[in-house]
Amino acid sequence: MPSFLEISPDKLNRLIGTPGAPTIIDVRTQEDFALDPRLVPGSIRRDYTDVASWVDSIDADADAVVVVCQRGAKLSHGVAAYLRHAGIEAESLEGGFEAWVAAGPVVPEAKLPRRDRQGRTVWVTRARPKIDRIACPWLIRRFVDAHAVFLFVPAPDVIAVGERFGAVPFDIEDVFWSHRGEFCTFDLMVEEFGLASEPLLHLAKIVRAADTARLDLAPEASGLLAASLGLSRMYSDDLEQLEAGMLLYDAFFRWCRDATEETHNWPAPKKRA
Repeated sequence: MPSFLEISPDKLNRLIGTPGAPTIIDVRTQEDFALDPRLVPGSIRRDYTDVASWVDSIDADADAVVVVCQRGAKLSHGVAAYLRHAGIEAESLEGGFEAWVAAGPVVPEAKLPRRDRQGRTVWVTRARPKIDRIACPWLIRRFVDAHAVFLFVPAPDVIAVGERFGAVPFDIEDVFWSHRGEFCTFDLMVEEFGLASEPLLHLAKIVRAADTARLDLAPEASGLLAASLGLSRMYSDDLEQLEAGMLLYDAFFRWCRDATEETHNWPAPKKRA
């Protein structure tokens, strides 16, 4: 059982993917990281020996910070204590990365794009998004990089913008992050980022059905399509539409994870007199 200065892997796993997820900081040594270069979803790497220089870059308004080292001992507890001294709510992951591997998904570091000077991944795609181009940014921000930057540009300029601004193109033809066979870009990202949990695979099927006009694949796809097209009519600014779409996919994810067996029936059937 974790102490009041720790969070269990199971509890952290329930928080990841939700709007209230903590900031996760991986402080494993380079030697330990080299043995298993994968990350707790959404985590950022920091050097524990240099905590004094980067502590101010941690958002003091964040709900919480979870610090991860190899076994949940001195490194994570020391960094968490340092963060608390700076006024930041911080906990250590109980059992560290070794315990996490047995409890939750891990993201291969090699799959992550190069980060910009502010430590953010940068992505570029076609303007006027509908389904895949909102679903993929949601997945990235909730499970890969909470501060990821998304550039929406005219379709003919996506590749050139990517080259000039160090942005990774997605959901266009002839790039890595795109449709493959019957699967859409969201499917690919779930698989490549090592996030293939039952709830996300369920959501991926709904996204695929709505994005590829195969509504028979999932009964919820018609609702997602209708809501997505409605949002595209409500917002002329793609980034405003993305922010609204984040809530939509938050709701679909929580339904896939927690509520697929729940029904709603009102008014309730009346008892026989």
